[in-house]
Amino acid sequence: MSTTVEERVRDRLRADLDVAVTTFEPLSGGHSGLTYRVAATCGSYVIKAVPEGRKPIGRHDMLRQARVMQVLAGSSVPVPRIIAVDDREPAWFAMEFVAGESLEPVLDDPAVEPGLAAARMRRAAAVLPRLHAVDPATVPGVETPLTPADELARWARTLDAVPADLVAGGDGLLGLLGRRIPEPVTPTLVHGDYRLGNIISDGIEPVALIDWEIWSAGDPRVELGWFLVFADGGNFPGVGREVPGLPGAPELVDLYRNGGPALTELSWFDALGRLKMAAIMGHNLRRHREGRHYDPDQEKLPATINRLIETGTALLAG
Repeated sequence: MSTTVEERVRDRLRADLDVAVTTFEPLSGGHSGLTYRVAATCGSYVIKAVPEGRKPIGRHDMLRQARVMQVLAGSSVPVPRIIAVDDREPAWFAMEFVAGESLEPVLDDPAVEPGLAAARMRRAAAVLPRLHAVDPATVPGVETPLTPADELARWARTLDAVPADLVAGGDGLLGLLGRRIPEPVTPTLVHGDYRLGNIISDGIEPVALIDWEIWSAGDPRVELGWFLVFADGGNFPGVGREVPGLPGAPELVDLYRNGGPALTELSWFDALGRLKMAAIMGHNLRRHREGRHYDPDQEKLPATINRLIETGTALLAG
């Protein structure tokens, strides 16, 4: 009879930390593997595990997530502390539970007080260059970096898999992006989904950057462009909200640069971020309408998809 993940966690924490697990409960909301909240006699922990029978690849590669957080431990990039890693199949790792809020001000509920949301956004913009200062070669298992051309080709494939009527104008935006693809810069370590919804904050201070399932080496401007999409609730009509006083893209870019050199062709990366979000939402809407993942809230997406494509097009057409 195979030993369950819960049994393995209980045994490992007892052996390594001399603590007894008192509760072991699933955490909902994640999209990579299985996530559990564990209370023990000496603290609380989060467990991430490969689902039974699933291959540990992509978002389900828990050991890959643990590796990058172990490399960043003790750096100026706040990450949860890894306390145990078990590479036996199905693999899992345990990290400290970090208290705080991880809410996207323009999208998530409950709404964040505007002044607090603005302060958190500014702090996130200042922390991001610390991550991009990390040499990706220091992380075991890093893959070949993606160039801007690689990123565009990747998202062109995603967009192409969505019916054209769900992403009207997407081909036009894709064409504008393809006309002049920026030259790559020195690759950095990138999180892949850097935004306030993936940052646990204690008040205004970011205390843990979480959800590392798609980290990679890549162009830091791709990540910055993605972050900027969430700086304007007007990008999300019907599904988001306007947040008074939220810093705009120019201020956030200045905070990221901190007096450094200008970032070249940033409008291209801002537009790419909008294309990415439109393609993701179009894909989710398609899955809903095909009955593959029924979720009536997906019917709210068309207005946002249209706005993202329109504003991305305007950034480049001008």
